[in-house]
Amino acid sequence: MPSSTRSSRASARFRREWRPSRLLHAGLLALTVLASLAVLGSGLPRPWAWPLALVALAWGAAVAWRYARAPVRRLVLHADGGELDGRPLRDWAVAWRGPLAFLRLHGQDGRILRLAWWPDTLPPPARRELRLAALARAASRGGAAVAP
Repeated sequence: MPSSTRSSRASARFRREWRPSRLLHAGLLALTVLASLAVLGSGLPRPWAWPLALVALAWGAAVAWRYARAPVRRLVLHADGGELDGRPLRDWAVAWRGPLAFLRLHGQDGRILRLAWWPDTLPPPARRELRLAALARAASRGGAAVAP
């Protein structure tokens, strides 16, 4: 009988659906309104300020609408790679900025995709699972443990 328990690679898996954050969507809409107000409050002549404010409002609304309509993604990450919507990933990495998680994915077709999780879409238990999967990935990609 072995004296230590075997490590399970399945414990380092991260399975989650990515969906657009309502907090980020609200922030995009707020920035859209503030951008148009900033143009109106600037020293720009009024005949130029109003059309530019409307362009800023339309552009920001289009960006917020496109973000809110982004499709739900099914993601599985593990130390050996991962899958996005059933398609294999070539590489992935996680960057953390406080409670925000930014995932950079490289698909088999060479495309780079970035996904961001905000606190309203990634609760603390799932955040921990993602951290563990990222640590397992970093450990499996490490170089040789001994000198050559």
